[in-house]
Amino acid sequence: MKRIDWSTMLIPFLIVLALMATFMIYPDDSRMAVDSLRGFFGDTIGIYYPLLAIGCVVVSIYLACSSRYAGVRLGNVERPQYPDFKWGCMIFTSTMAADIMFYSLIEWALYGGEPHVADLGGIQMWAPTFTLFHWGPLAWGFYVILAVCFAFMLHVRKRQRQRFSEACRPLFGDKVDGFWGKVIDITAIFAIVCATATTFSLATPLLTSALGSVFGFEPTVAVTIFVLLFICLVYTVTVLFGLTGISKLASLCSYLFFILLLYFLFLGGETGYIIETGFQSLGNLVQNFIGLSTYMDPLRETGFAQNWTVYYWAYWLVWSVATPFFIALISKGRTIRNVVFGAFGWGLAGTYMSFIILGNYGLAQQMKHGLDSIGFISGGGEMYEAILMIFDTLPLPWLALLLLVITMIAFYSTTLDGITYVTSSYSYRRISADEEPSRPVRAFWSLMLILLPLALLFAGNSLYSLQGVTIIAAFPVGVLLILIVVSFFKDFGVWDRKKLKDDRREAAE
Repeated sequence: MKRIDWSTMLIPFLIVLALMATFMIYPDDSRMAVDSLRGFFGDTIGIYYPLLAIGCVVVSIYLACSSRYAGVRLGNVERPQYPDFKWGCMIFTSTMAADIMFYSLIEWALYGGEPHVADLGGIQMWAPTFTLFHWGPLAWGFYVILAVCFAFMLHVRKRQRQRFSEACRPLFGDKVDGFWGKVIDITAIFAIVCATATTFSLATPLLTSALGSVFGFEPTVAVTIFVLLFICLVYTVTVLFGLTGISKLASLCSYLFFILLLYFLFLGGETGYIIETGFQSLGNLVQNFIGLSTYMDPLRETGFAQNWTVYYWAYWLVWSVATPFFIALISKGRTIRNVVFGAFGWGLAGTYMSFIILGNYGLAQQMKHGLDSIGFISGGGEMYEAILMIFDTLPLPWLALLLLVITMIAFYSTTLDGITYVTSSYSYRRISADEEPSRPVRAFWSLMLILLPLALLFAGNSLYSLQGVTIIAAFPVGVLLILIVVSFFKDFGVWDRKKLKDDRREAAE
């Protein structure tokens, strides 16, 4: 109990309770406030987010290719703590895998109704290209650069505090032990809660709708809350077993994920179309990558950049509070080059497989068979109903839906396991990278992370408002990211000079 930093635990908890009360008591007013703030952060200063995204990728590649940084081993061990496949599965399944599955199924249709996509050349070419762009290297760059910074801090510098504030110590010194350190850590934890809330609020209704379709009941808010609580139970039990439990669940998730992809790819009857459209989209992305990365729609002719690209970079930013810490913890024994290229490689492989197979199957039903998902959503239909319409075109749709539900629950659990593990470590004044947080602390965070999603479900927030919560929370996280990267280079310089002196001294002796 003496090791717990109670202010870091309780202040975010009280903020979450206050937000819950506000969203539930004043749903309309809270939506208006969120939408207004979104207009400032996402539109007025929206360029802030793509500049950060591009900068993260550039710095990450520089670290992986520079002879000074690339070969540094993260930890005094000869081989990595986890084998490559298990490490890669944990990276993918402990990030945003449940969201990735949700968006894979329907994101192409959200773009299909955008005037900007029509202006560029149409749905077939550009809708699947934008899905790969928004879930591609620029997005994963947030994770990768921070994973390197945190891994160096934990495994090389042997710091005993797994927090954002500790990562800023080389820049601010002992000031991180006082008021400003508290501000940094509370901001980081609040961002984690917002990210979790957005994820649950977007994708959980899909699980409810799928179960309702299979078993014939009405997908009400009460049922959605029950599903949320069941997921909470699953990931709470898993996280109590620590990294061992998370590792085993990650492997199970990967197998379920591959089975679902194979179901769509080979049983849906669109194998050729899926592969060719994916191949074409990858080529189109490579050809237009720089233009897509810098497109900001200055005249606001369509608002596409502000509504989607800015939102996605903010979305990944708020998730980068927790996920890079988890990647850093499981990367002991790897080099900086291995972490950079490995995290990019495994992350993009899993993400692109999901979007190419699941997304292009739905696109095939739109373009070849007349299932108008785009028109259905544009006309006010729910995204979840459109996804069910796509599943109805598969053989044995009830079986595919059950597989989707099981896989998403497993993915949710693995993702939240990683977040809970990291936030639990935040609660300690000091904890080494080799020590696991206590079970009561992990259980506390497991329950806390479910509270704000419940409030957002009660408030009935729209997709636009949920995006607004993410964009607002991401702004201070971006500032912290810059400070952490600057701190890393400063800390690395100190460590490198000391190492060079020690090596010369040993050679002289």
